[in-house]
Amino acid sequence: MTLDPTRRFSARVEDYIRHRPSYPPQVLDLLERECGLHPGAVVADLGCGTGILAALFLARGCEVYGVEPNPEMRDAGSRLLAAEPHFHSVEGRAEATTLPGRSVDLISAGQAFHWFDPAAAAIEARRILKPGGWVALVWNERRHQTGFMSEYEALIARYATETPRVNQANLERFFAGAQWRSAPFDNYQQMDASGLRGRLASSSYAPLPGSPEFQVLAVELDKLFTRHQRDGLVTIVYDTDVYYGSWG
Repeated sequence: MTLDPTRRFSARVEDYIRHRPSYPPQVLDLLERECGLHPGAVVADLGCGTGILAALFLARGCEVYGVEPNPEMRDAGSRLLAAEPHFHSVEGRAEATTLPGRSVDLISAGQAFHWFDPAAAAIEARRILKPGGWVALVWNERRHQTGFMSEYEALIARYATETPRVNQANLERFFAGAQWRSAPFDNYQQMDASGLRGRLASSSYAPLPGSPEFQVLAVELDKLFTRHQRDGLVTIVYDTDVYYGSWG
């Protein structure tokens, strides 16, 4: 598995499109209330990927520049958002967006923040933000609880090559000198057996689909699904964490 964060999802794009969760609409309500997000606001979505977060901003009438270094993910985002005249696909990365200085009202980043160099990304963020602009980091963390979720986490721990999570130190390095805060939201996905396999296959820490390792994992996953399904579905429960701040 490649360790290059700009290439690690190249073989997982289709599973990512079909099986990754979005974010609750309350996240955008928060940004409108706390960060002055408004129709026509210019948003730079860093690590835009297939456009999950960008689509929410577009639905609120924003102008979105989706900055993405991975060509397969960038092409997927361009294809999925092709009907959106206010979406602009940009080849770049969080640490070097190629966007003009002082050009955006708000910077967003979803799960991709896990792979940023936080100090370098902060320097670039401060360069491209307009005075008084905001940053919002948004991602889903699986909720650790009993039953299906507990067994799902244990299965991942047995087979995963890594389980990346953002630690407090990375957030503090990124937001150094900023006023920032956080807000949690409930989120969930319901899926059938095929969807559960696809959700796992979309994760960078899972063995690649088609590999012998993934086939072994898929057998265990199907057994887990059978034990916990209700009416042919299981529910993955998330905490959607939002970290937002401004350097003024």
